[in-house]
Amino acid sequence: MRVTQSGLDLNLLVALDVLLEESSVSGAAARLHLSEPAMSRTLGRIRRALGDPVLVRAGRTMVPTPHALAIHGEVRAVVERARGLFLSGGKVDLRALSRTFTVLAQDLLAATSGPALFARIAREAPGVRLRFLMESHVDGPFLREGAADLEVGVLDTRAPEVHREHLYDDRMVGVARQGHPLLDGEITPARFAAADHLTVSRRGRTEGPVDTALAELGLRRRVVGSVGTFPSSLFILLNSDLIGLASRRARPVTDTLGLRTFEIPFRLPPLSFGMAWHPRHDADPAHAWLRGCFRDLAREEAAQDGAENPLFPAPPKG
Repeated sequence: MRVTQSGLDLNLLVALDVLLEESSVSGAAARLHLSEPAMSRTLGRIRRALGDPVLVRAGRTMVPTPHALAIHGEVRAVVERARGLFLSGGKVDLRALSRTFTVLAQDLLAATSGPALFARIAREAPGVRLRFLMESHVDGPFLREGAADLEVGVLDTRAPEVHREHLYDDRMVGVARQGHPLLDGEITPARFAAADHLTVSRRGRTEGPVDTALAELGLRRRVVGSVGTFPSSLFILLNSDLIGLASRRARPVTDTLGLRTFEIPFRLPPLSFGMAWHPRHDADPAHAWLRGCFRDLAREEAAQDGAENPLFPAPPKG
């Protein structure tokens, strides 16, 4: 960060973080409880301090400059570390909390868990906003750089300093439209492999554990395509004779769409779901509350799942 004056008001970092998150002077003003003219003056001070426009007009909206985008992760990390210095003995007033949390997660997890999470936030911390980011087709240090506060799902994070916590194990089930020919009769490994398959991969992969398991049985499936998100795959399956896969906990979504799920006729490794965060959040009581929300939801869903399926019991409490 280039500073063109002898001193820098650290409140400008908070304002910069919010401005870049909102890409709007009026939105940032509302978040920081300032008037729009005051927010505009603050943006002017930030521009002078950085020697960069930060936000520029693009039609009716404003967009960050390349330099602003490049430093946003660092700015977010500094703001979070500074916030940790002023924690009130590990306690937080959730009713008065005004904060946006960014969660990196698969879109299907947001679709299945989002309603319960937003309902809890509305009850306990109405000033909190939860922003889900889709997993990218490339890996990046999102937690380290502060682009995300929490990662939830089948974890790809490799940074050694990142903290990880296992939440639950799930398994894959097959998905097909109502009346699909595969559903007429016993679904054997050979019939499963003979169907036309659609895979889901954020990197565009067409092979995975299913293909490894089939190869051990001397079988090979025909994958006709791949898409980057589970919801898009479900709509394709709904209107085609392709078959696909989804986690068992996606049943609320598949049932709503009228899709059929079925047991895969051979053993696959379990899906280990967890959450990960940077250690700078360890002492942050607001972040600990957020982690507790995901932990409690996982426990509740596991209890329901265990009641239906004794093979996957709820995790122990504590």
